[in-house]
Amino acid sequence: MTFDIHYKDTQSNARAGSITTDHGVIETPIFMPVGTQGTVKAVQMPELKSDTKAQIILGNTYHLYLRPGIEILERAGGLHKFNSWDGPILTDSGGFQVFSLSENRKLKEEGAEFRSHIDGSKHLFTPEKVMDIQRAIGADIIMAFDECCPGDAEYGYAKQSLELTERWLDRCFKRFHATEPKYGYNQSLFPIVQGCVYTDLRQRAAEHIARLGADGNAIGGLAVGEPTDKMYEMIEVVNEILPKDKPRYLMGVGTPVNLLEAIERGVDMFDCIMPTRNGRNGQLFTWYGTINIKNKKWEDDFSPIDPDGHSYVDTLYNKAYLHHLIKADELLGLQIASLHNLAFYLELVRQARQHIIEGDYTTWKTTMVRQLSNRL
Repeated sequence: MTFDIHYKDTQSNARAGSITTDHGVIETPIFMPVGTQGTVKAVQMPELKSDTKAQIILGNTYHLYLRPGIEILERAGGLHKFNSWDGPILTDSGGFQVFSLSENRKLKEEGAEFRSHIDGSKHLFTPEKVMDIQRAIGADIIMAFDECCPGDAEYGYAKQSLELTERWLDRCFKRFHATEPKYGYNQSLFPIVQGCVYTDLRQRAAEHIARLGADGNAIGGLAVGEPTDKMYEMIEVVNEILPKDKPRYLMGVGTPVNLLEAIERGVDMFDCIMPTRNGRNGQLFTWYGTINIKNKKWEDDFSPIDPDGHSYVDTLYNKAYLHHLIKADELLGLQIASLHNLAFYLELVRQARQHIIEGDYTTWKTTMVRQLSNRL
């Protein structure tokens, strides 16, 4: 995997680049639709590529390991063959999902022991096993196994958690470099900076990771309960240390405004379930602010969903029709809302890239933040 920076904003740390993988080139900054279980919910792969212009999607180690299982994925020839997505794929290591199972998991030096949310069966994720699973899934970019501690964790717990994550990271790197890809193309391992909201811990984590010389680096453990301004502060702290010639991936973030603010601070890659999850619940992101399409005010509004939108659904369907579909729990409503939101997110980062190239990113971002913060 290679990363090239083509343009830098003169007034901020924003940059426009490209990541080259064996499954294609990714133009950055980029948003990655979340395909947790091998599918981006309610969206078919051809629509994902042609309508939202997605360049890379995300899968999840925890969920794919439990179902359909690694044996099935190996027999299929990897996730690309299994789900018919021929572009790059990134897999989250499952650390966040294990963290979410606080009542059904136990952390120890060896790894994380947890019970399946599906059938209650007991499993153990070690750093070595997680590397092997992601090799078998066949993602182009795989993530190190970490503990994601809560955003409100006490300093003592956050420090202990980071120390465990660092020991696990060293084991991940050792296993990764002792094994080979299974399907004839290269894979890259990204370590994850943890440290909660504590500057010294984030600095320590970033320095440790910078020394490893990975193809790219991730920032984890944010948007998990800490204040937004603290999230931005931690991004700035970390990006001062992480190598500037490698892509930086902010995990699990976030709102359109979060993306723009993080791009200004030097982040290149994002993922979040927000566009699809919120869309399925009736929240639409538009160029003039957010819409709750369930509200009665849209019941007889026959204007396009978003006249400035970049998905075919935006002008094909009207707000009243989508209001009806969502209220009636029709599957088509989930599909339309998901396509709209994903297309919006992908167009947002495309426009951010264009304004970095044109040299007016900061001015444009300031206007967009004000505009996107409206509730319509």
